[in-house]
Amino acid sequence: MIVDERMLDYILSLDRDESPLVRTIEQEAVRDYVPIIRKESRNLLKVLLKIKKPGAVLEVGTAIGFSAVLMAECLTGDSHITTIEKYEKRIPIARRNFQRAGMEEKITLLEGDAAEVMKGLDGPYDFIFMDAAKGQYIRFLPEVLRLLAPGGLLVSDNVLQDGDVVESRYAVVRRNRTIHSRMREYLWTLKHMDGLETMVLPIGDGMTVSVKE
Repeated sequence: MIVDERMLDYILSLDRDESPLVRTIEQEAVRDYVPIIRKESRNLLKVLLKIKKPGAVLEVGTAIGFSAVLMAECLTGDSHITTIEKYEKRIPIARRNFQRAGMEEKITLLEGDAAEVMKGLDGPYDFIFMDAAKGQYIRFLPEVLRLLAPGGLLVSDNVLQDGDVVESRYAVVRRNRTIHSRMREYLWTLKHMDGLETMVLPIGDGMTVSVKE
């Protein structure tokens, strides 16, 4: 928990109900131990989408399609989402959820390693949501930035690792040290890269919002 739990409970108590399908997919994810975007992070994502009104969205990390459905509900007109997933067991679940939402035409799911899949994409994308394997963010970044349109937004989730990112490398469980180092490198790169303005937010498990100049 990054922020005060009591304050967070109060903030979340103000939320309006999400769509029945979003709630159903969330319940299924909890049942099956599939990590999905946290409620407070969803609120930021939805607000940014409403402000930006992107025509083309790229999501890196589909999982079971929860975030893609959530984002699709925020988009209007001819907006389209392209989402990438590598884990074979989750791909059919995601496709089924897109069908349940009636959004097969609005969401395109591409299968494979995101670093390789993105090399075959032309873009540009007005909005990119990064929510894949945390240790791979820094590896994906060059292609993500190539595909991001000038003035486009890059939103990255789970960047503070429940607060572990502030700890010394040696204070982190050994199996998490590589992810810890790579995430710190990712955050440093976002904050110091020319042509990119980034804010790190202690929302959910940490999010960054970057705009390409």
